[in-house]
Amino acid sequence: MRRVILGLAIALCLGAGASAVEAGPNEEPGPFVIHGRSFVSQEAFINAGLRCATPHVDEIRAAEIDLDIAARQGGRGSFRGPGQPPPPAVTGGTINVYFHVITSLSGVGDVPDTQITNQLSVLNLAYAPTGWQFVRADVDRTGNDAWYTMTPGSTAEAQAKAALHRGGAGDLNLYTANIGGGVLGWATFPWDYASNPSQDGVVVLYASLPGGTASPYNLGDTATHEVGHWMGLYHTFQGGCSKKGDLVADTPAERSPAFGCPIGRDSCPSKSGLDPINNFMDYTDDGCMDHFTGDQDARMDTAFSAYRYNQ
Repeated sequence: MRRVILGLAIALCLGAGASAVEAGPNEEPGPFVIHGRSFVSQEAFINAGLRCATPHVDEIRAAEIDLDIAARQGGRGSFRGPGQPPPPAVTGGTINVYFHVITSLSGVGDVPDTQITNQLSVLNLAYAPTGWQFVRADVDRTGNDAWYTMTPGSTAEAQAKAALHRGGAGDLNLYTANIGGGVLGWATFPWDYASNPSQDGVVVLYASLPGGTASPYNLGDTATHEVGHWMGLYHTFQGGCSKKGDLVADTPAERSPAFGCPIGRDSCPSKSGLDPINNFMDYTDDGCMDHFTGDQDARMDTAFSAYRYNQ
């Protein structure tokens, strides 16, 4: 139903990778080409770590973060453990979005307003069940060849964000560009805001916006996925089968990222539940993703309250 609604909305308006990825039963053989770049297969693209370049948070650091979240809310223990902290300060709200469209000096990569409107619609459809909504605060357009092909952690990224960033901790800065290395997108986490406010935000390949050319990642859910990180979520496959995973209790364990839309995939057969291939925090095609879980919603609320609300 979500895709039907989204398809109608667009039609009206337009008038860290892991190894040993299991292929789905509907995987197409042969080369996988995305945005003009060819890979031996879609699995090779996923294994190259290009679906998402958001930094991995290891188990030790993740535990430290959850203790800090609990402490900030006056609770004791970890986010998931017994004696959880008090309810979060906010459980939803409206987030202002500052769109920064970065193009080449010749204007390649200029995202039209229709795509920006459609990207907001995609975000709002995805996050509506969580109580969070997104509104367009402003759009700016900048021609800069170095920024246009920036990569995660590069000088170009730092310069672009320092020059363009707007708002505060609770405002989303969303950058579009022809980001280098074949990456689709990356994000910063809420707990990193205080140490480097100007670098906070989400960066996505401009061709991943709804109607773009980065098929099968061109329905706008690269931004949905990266905003999930910006709100405090990890990948569903974090930790694999045997560890604490993504620190969310209601996402089944998953050994490695899924791709395509492998219905019935079960990479952790000793654990309950099939792989969460339809979750926005996996690596499946945009058309396969359709929800966050209740506990993911709660985690986003808690992280936002701890690090973004009234900061």
